[in-house]
Amino acid sequence: MHERSSVAELAAALREEVNRYSVGEKLPSSRALRERYRVSPVTVSRALAELAAEGLVTIRPGAGAFRAAPSVRAARPVDTSWQEIALSAEAAADQVPRSVDASGVLATLAGPPPGVVELSGGYLHPDLQPERALAAALARAGRRPGAWRRPPVAGVDELRAWFAREIGGPGGALAPSDVLVTAGGQSALTAALRALAPPGAPVLVESPTYPGVLAVARASGLRPVPVPVDADGVRTDLLAEAFRASGARLFVCQPLFQNPTGAVLTAERRAEVLRVARAAGAFVIEDDFARRLSHGPASALPPTLISGDEHGTVVHVGSLTKVTSPSLRVGALAARGPVLDRLRAIQVVDSFFVPGPLQETALELVGSPSWSRHLRMISRELGIRRDALATALHTRLPALAGADGGALSVPRGGCYLWLRLPDGTSEEALAGAALRAGVSVARGRPYFPAEPPAAHLRLGFASASGPAELAEGVRRLAAAWQEVAP
Repeated sequence: MHERSSVAELAAALREEVNRYSVGEKLPSSRALRERYRVSPVTVSRALAELAAEGLVTIRPGAGAFRAAPSVRAARPVDTSWQEIALSAEAAADQVPRSVDASGVLATLAGPPPGVVELSGGYLHPDLQPERALAAALARAGRRPGAWRRPPVAGVDELRAWFAREIGGPGGALAPSDVLVTAGGQSALTAALRALAPPGAPVLVESPTYPGVLAVARASGLRPVPVPVDADGVRTDLLAEAFRASGARLFVCQPLFQNPTGAVLTAERRAEVLRVARAAGAFVIEDDFARRLSHGPASALPPTLISGDEHGTVVHVGSLTKVTSPSLRVGALAARGPVLDRLRAIQVVDSFFVPGPLQETALELVGSPSWSRHLRMISRELGIRRDALATALHTRLPALAGADGGALSVPRGGCYLWLRLPDGTSEEALAGAALRAGVSVARGRPYFPAEPPAAHLRLGFASASGPAELAEGVRRLAAAWQEVAP
């Protein structure tokens, strides 16, 4: 059973039990609760913490948990109707609304209810996260001299140097001074979009694309303009036309294992993206989120776009989060030229700097012998899960696996399979039926900046515990499909 499921179930049981105690009466000890419910000490501690946060119990260190007095204060109603006017007001009639639609992002961050198979997530299952290595790295980092002092605003020098080597490749295309350490990839994308385009400006994005890019762009007052993606990455013939038609000076792309399609930009198109952007006088934001999520040897991967950029066109975004833990929010921005000063200024204004202990933990992790072993394990396990999900789809849901008129596209890296649904299928109805059947999936609509050409689903295989859970998830999805199939 997953730890979070155990916590939720124990907390639910204790909520019912606590009503049988008088105010101030002591609950059973942690040892008694562990033995009765056959759970770990961590599960008991977290469940009791939930009840304490809800005001049901009071925890006294060294004494135990006690029934709390019921709260007699009711929340005072507040009239917030005025906020609808304030939040919708714009400075100019032609300004792009800066509303924040985080639904696509929240769908991948929200954990499913207990008992539901998670095919909607984008992070590694806890069994795949290097928790022991992270714990050891954090302990070593905390003991480093100066670890708790204020770090340089651009990042710890040694970590900037490590990112420069990783991003620039063996040719040494980047210097440490070309790198800024960020609080994860999403923070880096936000800084880059704000730095490179003024409110109201168009920004070219792949279609489909990562919903977080669309959310950041719209929250910054930018207008996302779609450029279609096929099996070889972004359509560069349409990219040139989009630059001409929109007047955009910025293009955001994921050349490697694109989210959600898994496409890898071909060598010919890689060169064309740089040529077209250079001709338009535009920047390219390279979101390289999946470089360490390859299902094969890293040596076979194409180099980063920025490593072959001779004109300062590319602003590179990278992160350690996806391949480690959602809580290791350490990433990097890399750029050359005056744009780096603007990126640094935006980051300083937004967040000052990334906490030193977190940077030192990242350094300890990537410098340890366990790092290369972890990367090899992730490569192997993601490949196994990908194949298990694809096999289950072909076996139980051939109508979906071949709905695009051909074989299911199986990526060589990343965490997702992208399914085009048969004509007439309602994404919303299928996703709802799937959740009722006990499996969560991601609808395709949030991945498109404009009207999509067809209905889609994104199925993730990294958040599942293994092939057996993936097969069970597809079995439940097949049952939901029978309910809503056109």
